[in-house]
Amino acid sequence: MLHELGYRLQSVRKSREGASHPDPNEQFEHINAKADEFLHRAQPVVSVDTKKKELVGDFKNVGRKWQAKGQPEKSMVHDFPQDAAGKAIPRDIHDMGPNDAWVSVGCDHDTPSFAVASL
Repeated sequence: MLHELGYRLQSVRKSREGASHPDPNEQFEHINAKADEFLHRAQPVVSVDTKKKELVGDFKNVGRKWQAKGQPEKSMVHDFPQDAAGKAIPRDIHDMGPNDAWVSVGCDHDTPSFAVASL
């Protein structure tokens, strides 16, 4: 009946832009200037970023790894969150002064407390 009325199954299409800032680089220029100022004074400058969360368990993940020919690693057919042992939340920390970086992985909630604990 829906087909007869001209309806079709369709996914959402991203097409509406939000309002643009008159100078989109202004924010980044300000941040870079402050970072340079702090680094010049030997003060710490860090970048904190949350990476893609992943279900923990027997799930298919993108990527490849070396396996014997004809013996691919097996995973569950469906990636249902309720079948997961949890969710891995990677937090990337980059210390710009010495150019060091590391990743902390939590498995509870992505909270400001986790960001602080990662630092």
